Amino acid sequence: MDELRAVRAEGVAGHALMYQLWRAGGVLNKALLGVFTGWVQRTFQSTQAATASQNTCAADDKATSPVPKDCLVCSYNEWDPLEEVIVGRAENACVPPFSVEVKANTYEKYWGFYQKFGGQSFPKDHLKKAIAEIEEMCNILKGEGVIVKRPDPIDWSVKYKTPDFESTGMYAAMPRDILLVVGNEIIEAPMAWRARFFEYRAYRRLIKDYFNSGAKWTTAPKPTMADELYDQNYPIHSVEDRHKLAAQGKFVTTEFEPCFDAADFIRAGRDIFVQRSQVTNFMGIEWMRRHLAPDYRVHIISFKDPNPMHIDATFNIIGPGLVLSNPDRPCHQIELFKKAGWTVIQPPVPLIPDDHPLWMSSKWLSMNVLMLDEKRVMVDANETSIQKMFEKLGISTIKVNIRHANSLGGGFHCWTCDIRRRGTLQSYFD
Repeated sequence: MDELRAVRAEGVAGHALMYQLWRAGGVLNKALLGVFTGWVQRTFQSTQAATASQNTCAADDKATSPVPKDCLVCSYNEWDPLEEVIVGRAENACVPPFSVEVKANTYEKYWGFYQKFGGQSFPKDHLKKAIAEIEEMCNILKGEGVIVKRPDPIDWSVKYKTPDFESTGMYAAMPRDILLVVGNEIIEAPMAWRARFFEYRAYRRLIKDYFNSGAKWTTAPKPTMADELYDQNYPIHSVEDRHKLAAQGKFVTTEFEPCFDAADFIRAGRDIFVQRSQVTNFMGIEWMRRHLAPDYRVHIISFKDPNPMHIDATFNIIGPGLVLSNPDRPCHQIELFKKAGWTVIQPPVPLIPDDHPLWMSSKWLSMNVLMLDEKRVMVDANETSIQKMFEKLGISTIKVNIRHANSLGGGFHCWTCDIRRRGTLQSYFD
């Protein structure tokens, strides 16, 4: 345990060091720093004076309890009994324009598809089947006693323009990508794809309802997504190039401003694990680390992955001290988990056929499962190998077919965001 605490302390220091390293490229002008410091001091003094002068407040103006008993939002991990969940929508889903960040995150065999259909609907027949699959998934969740909420349908084909870029939208299919629930707080991720800049709009009605029930609501700093956020000359031509760049710690997103997708984080009580990926940079991780401290500890882990984007088809925590670890993308820090007494399980090779279109993901969506509790898991009806694996672990499988929905880039974990799980905040990494 002392060794783990030492590693954790070094990890926190390491996060701060990584954050400082990329800042070391420029030195802050001392005169500017002095002006800024003076402004902060004057602002603080003015705020103190204004507060002291406010003597007319009504006696009954009291702050409400920060966590009302009827708050609908509470989730600390990936496996406590699931009570309420947001499930995404495939309606109106559009192919994102073929920009540099999309190219870096997709496989070469689909680049022609993006070049041809960017800004247009995904194939209509395929979408129709995906919509039907997700409706059935929602019905099954309800049958298991889970409350299901859905984002609003939006026309994602509408072109929009900011001072820094223009794009069309994509979808509201994957709430896991944009929303992270930590305790009673909903955190809106800033995202990193220009086609997903306004994706939060589909969820605002729901988030306002949760806020009105007592939940905390935080929106991370919204990036400009200016050209400087991306390496415009990111050299990807083959899988070998991707492996080499990932090993060198080079990604299409720079450290120009914070960016992250929520799906690069995975929760285990007080410990939250994250990867630096094509869509999550160190600045975004540092923002999250500071925001959640001191109640939560954010740990950076990494993998032998040529195209890191979203952690939950690579490293999926399914119970206290129990994790699925992708054998094709081994975790560089896996011994740390084993020393902590965790059980590391390698899931079987996926059975999805090679000719099934996976425009935005790999076959390893088979391990992208949703735990309804420690003894129930929602798993792909076609993936019999992983079903047997769960059954050997004593976990009942709830089989659902979302093969066409997989094509849009996600499995059960991606297609959902758990809003409420019945449990308490605990530490599983001490």
